[in-house]
Amino acid sequence: MYFRPASAVTALLAVLAGCASLTESTEQSVLVQTVLDHREIAGVGCVLYNDVGKWFVTTPGRVTLRKSAGPLRIDCQKAGKGWAYEKVESKVDGNLWGNLALTAGVGYVIDKNTGAGYDYPATLTVVMHPAQDKEEGPPPAPGVTLY
Repeated sequence: MYFRPASAVTALLAVLAGCASLTESTEQSVLVQTVLDHREIAGVGCVLYNDVGKWFVTTPGRVTLRKSAGPLRIDCQKAGKGWAYEKVESKVDGNLWGNLALTAGVGYVIDKNTGAGYDYPATLTVVMHPAQDKEEGPPPAPGVTLY
């Protein structure tokens, strides 16, 4: 059997082309904005967290976070104005599906663990609840500090 280096290189490139870990960042910049009574409200402190980290932002503002296959949780509060607690699911991007097909699942596992094959929405609009409704809302997750 005759070995063709060009064929081997082509096959290797085809396999690696589907790997989001090699072609995409594991970080993502998102814009966080808060709305109360159908109007944007500024100066709200928010904590964003997923299974790989925790980030802080004052709205409206941008924050760079680590992507994950898991959900992104958002806790926001502004004294005397209101509070919010939301969960945003990550979405699989197109590279992850190509990776599954081209690498027989190996690249899929890597991308799922690094978060490279997933994205959160670029703009996160958090709907605030008025301050007087605080007792009716869900409690913050354990270990989360609201400010």
